[in-house]
Amino acid sequence: MNYIGSKQTLLPFIEQVFREVRDGSETTLCDIFAGTGAVGRHFKRLGLRVIANDFQHYAYALNKAYLEINHPPAFIRLRHEFAEAFEALNEEAPIPRALAFAGGLRGRRGFITKHYSPAGGRLYYTEANAKRADAIRQSLDEWRERQWINDEEYFYLLCSLLEAIDHVANTASVYGAYLKQFKSSALRPLTLKPPELSNHVTGCRAHRRDANELIREIECDVLYLDPPYNHRQYGANYHVLETIAAYDNPSLRGVTGMRDYPRSRYCQPKAAAEALDDLVRNARTKHILMSYNDEGLLGLDEVWRILSLRGRPKMFEQEYTRFKADNGREYKRDSTIEYLHYVRVDG
Repeated sequence: MNYIGSKQTLLPFIEQVFREVRDGSETTLCDIFAGTGAVGRHFKRLGLRVIANDFQHYAYALNKAYLEINHPPAFIRLRHEFAEAFEALNEEAPIPRALAFAGGLRGRRGFITKHYSPAGGRLYYTEANAKRADAIRQSLDEWRERQWINDEEYFYLLCSLLEAIDHVANTASVYGAYLKQFKSSALRPLTLKPPELSNHVTGCRAHRRDANELIREIECDVLYLDPPYNHRQYGANYHVLETIAAYDNPSLRGVTGMRDYPRSRYCQPKAAAEALDDLVRNARTKHILMSYNDEGLLGLDEVWRILSLRGRPKMFEQEYTRFKADNGREYKRDSTIEYLHYVRVDG
């Protein structure tokens, strides 16, 4: 998933810094602004137990699947309820039969079709893909309510749907607007694929909480912070995925069908400083690693002051190619400097 602020390309840099500052006793990492979970997944592969948190429903669903699930689920009850349909599926199929079954459901006209396809006057998805997504999304809630699938199976399928629907989205990148004509990738049929699960670290957990509340309830060896950098609200950029994940029939507004979303304190200069101060003061951890670039709302002096509350900071830096959300906007710079601040917590 092409995600603003993703640290996918910076993972070697973050791992390098972690290996430089670790003492060998570290077993847990908390990624408290996890987004789609690139950092958490990477550190899970390194063998750490990961606690991930993000307030967005779609991010929570992805982290539930990739962090908490170690093996593809068995779908025993679902296979029993739809035995004849499962038996008709090709056993040589390249994907698990539960995904083939869910992906082959007959399309339904639901919220996605009514509001995000040509049937509702918006071109985020073709009508065929929107109907298929509605059928899958409605079925997931129905199967879960009937206890035909458990939570692990539910999030495995939801993760697959979110990634599949993102691959056929008719957008330049983010969901602030849709294109006026369908691009070629948006015309492809929505196809469920299995999430690529990583190693078998047990005890990883995903949360959908306010970070400043959750920090008071958890302990970890390493706290990784990647808060929003600027005024950009993730709720606006990924509102369609948020609605598909939550499937909560929200009221929509405007040409783009925007849903209401909470305004993050970390996207407001004064509030961001107060929130980060509170978060750092209440962290129960040995190490704090914080990603923050040279275009953030908070100046580096302010970040340094706050981190100094818990120890003596160090700073590592690397040039980073900026994310470009569309092809029409002009950017003053093609790259930015990504800073990784580190504090070994006193005491």
